[in-house]
Amino acid sequence: MLAKTVNERVSSHRERLRRSGFKTVQIWIPDVKAPGFAAECKRQSLIIKNDPVETRELELLTELGDWGDE
Repeated sequence: MLAKTVNERVSSHRERLRRSGFKTVQIWIPDVKAPGFAAECKRQSLIIKNDPVETRELELLTELGDWGDE
């Protein structure tokens, strides 16, 4: 038996997932290694640094992310 190529294995895996009720989703995210990424993060952080509404939003996100030992 010949070994499957990478493309064949990926295709087979994706087909099994589809049959299981899943669908493919592509998500684009910022490239943290891109030039200027860190500077832009800092710029945006300084804009909201002392904003009470943003501070509360960040606190809520932190609380949501704290799943404990579950």
